[in-house]
Amino acid sequence: MAIRGSKTVLVASAALFYALVVFNNIIDYGSNEAFVRGVLSMEDTFGGQEWRAVTSPFVQDLFYWSIIALQALAFLFITIGALRMFAARGADRDTFHQAKGAAVTGMTIGLVLWMVAFLTVGGEWFLMWQSSMWNGQDAAFRMFASFGIILVYLAMPDPRLAGESTRAGTLA
Repeated sequence: MAIRGSKTVLVASAALFYALVVFNNIIDYGSNEAFVRGVLSMEDTFGGQEWRAVTSPFVQDLFYWSIIALQALAFLFITIGALRMFAARGADRDTFHQAKGAAVTGMTIGLVLWMVAFLTVGGEWFLMWQSSMWNGQDAAFRMFASFGIILVYLAMPDPRLAGESTRAGTLA
């Protein structure tokens, strides 16, 4: 039961993180919008690659709102997963394992977001790593690694409770 509790608490903490991220991105829209605009416009990179820059405010806003939407979607799935895991905490191993499905989906959405939007598109296409002001790669990697570790732990099979059958479960 301690492992189930540990997994559930970690998933719930990921949901809390995404709740705060979405809240902050909406409430403090301007600060984070400036970050997205700075990265996409490549305003302080080394130069010579300006043809990659996106300077259209509409496209920049679209990009920012897609980030917020994916963060909200990750929050939704992770929250549903945490609630299902909590509800299945005393159930057999297969039932608990199945309850993780929404959390796995949400964690995967979050990982894809950090990997694609921040590390790949922002970091490599828009050369965020060159920026002295708009370089968020360290933070993006920290998020990717943290959530990746939780996802690996979450997906690991759980020990059987006393008296349980030995048939294996799958995530669905």
